Amino acid sequence: MAFEPPRRLVRALGETAPAGGDWLARLPESAERAVARRELSVERVQVPGGRSSLVVLVRRADGSPAVLKLAPPRARPESERAALAHWAGLGAVQLLAADPEDAAEGVLLLERLHPDVSVRSLPEAKALLEAAGTLRRLWVEPPGGHAFETVAERTGRQAEAMRASAEADPGAATLVDAALTAREELLAAPPEHRLLHGTFRQSKVLAGERMPWLAVGPDPVVGECAFDLARLVRDRVEDLIAMPSGAATTRRRIKRLAESLDVDLERLRGWTLFRAVESGVRALRVGRPKDAELLLEFAGWF
Repeated sequence: MAFEPPRRLVRALGETAPAGGDWLARLPESAERAVARRELSVERVQVPGGRSSLVVLVRRADGSPAVLKLAPPRARPESERAALAHWAGLGAVQLLAADPEDAAEGVLLLERLHPDVSVRSLPEAKALLEAAGTLRRLWVEPPGGHAFETVAERTGRQAEAMRASAEADPGAATLVDAALTAREELLAAPPEHRLLHGTFRQSKVLAGERMPWLAVGPDPVVGECAFDLARLVRDRVEDLIAMPSGAATTRRRIKRLAESLDVDLERLRGWTLFRAVESGVRALRVGRPKDAELLLEFAGWF
């Protein structure tokens, strides 16, 4: 079978990692090798798929369904592998095997969920409830001697890029300054040290057989829970912006999520501001002005 990368993946790599062309060029061969090594039968490539990996629906030699995932180094597949192994299927998709050769090529063999059924398909209130419940299960102590990036490290890299973007686009400077100030205050006294999903949102929670809902696609990081929850706050941002009461609805959402997961409301508000501004200026930087406009308008509510 020809492993043609979905256009969404090609476009995303072109935006954020020009060197990703080398990985894309090798992708068909890497996929063929991973399939042959595990004696897998290929059903189809998942389309439109993700922005950072190729996802292939397969069956193992015994006929059981599985997912083969191939990701470039920039997507930190080894970090994802380590987090999934630590969670051991509690709240997250299960890692089915750990092959040293797969690790070298950014390959993961995963439990098959229902790829076309995410929490986002539910009514908003129910979706938030189910997503929050899934997220709670993931917030555990990280393994001893872990090599996961910390929130301080990740946001430090992001802060440098945000400063550079603000210099290039003075229109975003006020929001960038507010976001960077919030980050400094939040990092002055982080209250927790937990393993976090890192990029959690409704579309990252899929229906499963073993459990009703399971998280997929982590970009794990270690830090406080409010950082993880902040990305969920802005889910369906296009709907929030379209609402006359969008700002008030967002404030109620923050309060509800903070209370339901026992997270400090002001810390959640601060990380929501930082993460929205970071995503907004990054969208500007890679040429997605419509996304940037939505995100920065949302951030302006804080």
